[in-house]
Amino acid sequence: MAYTAAVIGSTGLTGGHILSTLLGLDAFKSVYTISRRAPAAESPKLTATLEADTTKWASNLSSITPPPSVVFSALGTTRAQAGGIANQWKIDHDLNVELAKTAHEAGVKTFVFISSAGTRGFPSSHLPYSKMKNGVEDTIKSLGFDQAIILQPGLILGKREVEHTGGPLFNTVVRSLSKIGQGVQDSFGQESEVIGRAAVHASILAAEGKAPSKFWVIGQADIVKLGRDEWKA
Repeated sequence: MAYTAAVIGSTGLTGGHILSTLLGLDAFKSVYTISRRAPAAESPKLTATLEADTTKWASNLSSITPPPSVVFSALGTTRAQAGGIANQWKIDHDLNVELAKTAHEAGVKTFVFISSAGTRGFPSSHLPYSKMKNGVEDTIKSLGFDQAIILQPGLILGKREVEHTGGPLFNTVVRSLSKIGQGVQDSFGQESEVIGRAAVHASILAAEGKAPSKFWVIGQADIVKLGRDEWKA
């Protein structure tokens, strides 16, 4: 069966790997992106919408006809890049919520969101970043998609176009844990390529009726399982 997909956040680290993975699979016949700038990947089956005004992204998404089989959101920024916590909230929370609602109203069956590990415990659940992620997760759950998939990775490893503060150092530290054992590294952080593959793999399993629940939360161990150990291109 052939599927269609839309990717939000396709120019970011994880979103870029989601996009390249989708484009490399015959199972997906058409892939759409909505972004401020052009994604790095190219393909005859890619339709990229460039829109600098993020307030128009919801209408861009709803205009895809017929609606895609699955929408992936790896959309996110940092407080520094956004220019403050209020502006970060507009992207990480408000825009993600708006896009999820739009996707559901358009008839999208499956919605996949790249969230984060460790946002529900105390005291982390009270932090602004955790509140953003939890708010989006809760909204997706409440919308009642036929299938909702939430990935909760640890530290996302990989080289970003614009490095986060301390990013290269954290990458080095976490990757060095593999010297103790790959499982030790896996418990702290996952490669962005593995996360992207896990997101796509989970969406295919869901389409085949193999998801364990309608609201499927995928933690770090299962991200590694789906995106590395059981991955077959």
